[in-house]
Amino acid sequence: MNIQRPTLDRAAELREEPALTDRLRDDAATRVIVVREGRVRVVDSELLRVPVAAVVEATWALLGRDADGTVLLLAASPPETDSLDAAPDEIWLGLRDLGGRLSEQESELLISAIALAGWLRDAPFCPRCGGETELRQAGWSRRCLNCGRDQFPRTDPAVIVAVESHDGEHLLLGANANWGGRMYSCFAGFTEAGESLESTAHREIAEEAGVQLASLRYISSQAWPFPRSLMVGFRAVVTEDSVALADGEEIIDVRWFTRDEIGSALAGDGPVGLPGPASIARALIVNWYEGRE
Repeated sequence: MNIQRPTLDRAAELREEPALTDRLRDDAATRVIVVREGRVRVVDSELLRVPVAAVVEATWALLGRDADGTVLLLAASPPETDSLDAAPDEIWLGLRDLGGRLSEQESELLISAIALAGWLRDAPFCPRCGGETELRQAGWSRRCLNCGRDQFPRTDPAVIVAVESHDGEHLLLGANANWGGRMYSCFAGFTEAGESLESTAHREIAEEAGVQLASLRYISSQAWPFPRSLMVGFRAVVTEDSVALADGEEIIDVRWFTRDEIGSALAGDGPVGLPGPASIARALIVNWYEGRE
């Protein structure tokens, strides 16, 4: 298993500087990633960096340092803004649109920008008393002006599991009701209060597919900003291959697939659709198909 190392320098040591974003906005060298409704501008498979002066209206935060050391700001732009109309060679795209087209660093930057912009948009008030909040730590925390409570960008842990047969030659996937049966994927669910990730995996698989797990092992994780999840990926082996039953509500069908069927589906030739290349679900399926440990 490859150990994923951070590719984005988040420059966290700068966040405590008072009025940091104001100072950086006055610096002509500062560059900005603009997020509007979960989308960014992309040019030649890279996120477009623009000067501060190009942004008309936004909520600001520090993203970190670019590969060349340039400081990057996030501009969370309101949906109705008319700023930054795309030129012919530029386009607004979201994470699902981009798929695997971005480099590892650009992907981490994209996900961080979308996730932080969503929190800046959705959490202007205190969850305890409803009071107004002010941004602190260069956009990475809020303090309530009424009760003084601090809040931070929230990340909700969830598990996602590729379930294989006892002999390792079949993969169990499920069709979510929201997809109308058009796509099959790994099983996933949020961790409940007081639950471990391992307990979540066993519970979710039993609930959604009606199978018990004999073994479970961690593979990798992926931040997923819809709205603010951390997807923790596992591979599991079932106790009995023949017992599999969809819950009929969230999952409308479960099915064992052969390695040949998965290979065909990955190539886009059926028999079913699989998750897109931006998702950890597809990475787990590929991990199993290629026989990785």
